[in-house]
Amino acid sequence: MPPPPALAFPPDAFFLIAGPCVVEDDALNLRVGEHLARLAERVPGGVIYKASFDKANRSNPGAQRGPGLEAGLAALRRVHEATGLRTLTDVHHPEQCAVAAAAVDVLQIPAFLCRQTDLLLAAGATGRPVNVKKGQWMQPDGMRGAAAKVREGAATCRAAARGAAGRGMTDVAITERGTFFGYGDLVVDMRSFRLLRDACAAPVIFDATHSVQRPGQGIGGSSGGAREHIPALALAAVAAGAQGLFVETHPNPDRAPSDGPNMLPLAELDRLVDRVIDVWNSCRR
Repeated sequence: MPPPPALAFPPDAFFLIAGPCVVEDDALNLRVGEHLARLAERVPGGVIYKASFDKANRSNPGAQRGPGLEAGLAALRRVHEATGLRTLTDVHHPEQCAVAAAAVDVLQIPAFLCRQTDLLLAAGATGRPVNVKKGQWMQPDGMRGAAAKVREGAATCRAAARGAAGRGMTDVAITERGTFFGYGDLVVDMRSFRLLRDACAAPVIFDATHSVQRPGQGIGGSSGGAREHIPALALAAVAAGAQGLFVETHPNPDRAPSDGPNMLPLAELDRLVDRVIDVWNSCRR
């Protein structure tokens, strides 16, 4: 497996963030991780393994949330040790940022928290790359402030960060995951990729799986989804200027503990990524 690129979010090569919605048992985590490590040999900008230790924003109070901070981060360390992949997880509170940054390579700010100043500052202050998901209610240029807050946090620790391995530069990306349209559905405005890039001066990622989510439209009030639309939206987004792709994937999405209806079956991931890379290369020739 080739070494990862210097930047987690390279602006000049297609990259992929992928993995299960939530941290599960080691067998599942490693099955997905080993698959992604093999796929990474074909992805020019590298692959980052993602999974959440806590799904803290579930609609249903009885929904499974994950193993929690300590156990979840330990599981992600094991994925990294076994596969060599960079790892990413969500953070929900400022005090989680430094702890998570000691265990994973990239921090992610959930869409519902993209305006939380203390969280963004704390994530930036770790010196780790930070992916901020655009809130479903936010216009593209409204994300300018989120990127600025991460960079402000990074500026407070830059001198110390230069002395730590792998923390010499803060790498910020913004992820488009659709905008609410009516009730229980999302739409993706393909103009957003250029608008976000220009507003935030950051690479823009497309979340191909949460964009097909149908919040509150599943069984028992959980989120539904329409995974059959993932390939078309992913291809269109890369053609429109998305620089990376975010895909939640699982060997058996219908049995996943979280977000199954909008996850891509792991067996279909390689074909989608190959097609997306073809579009990336065609659009940039």
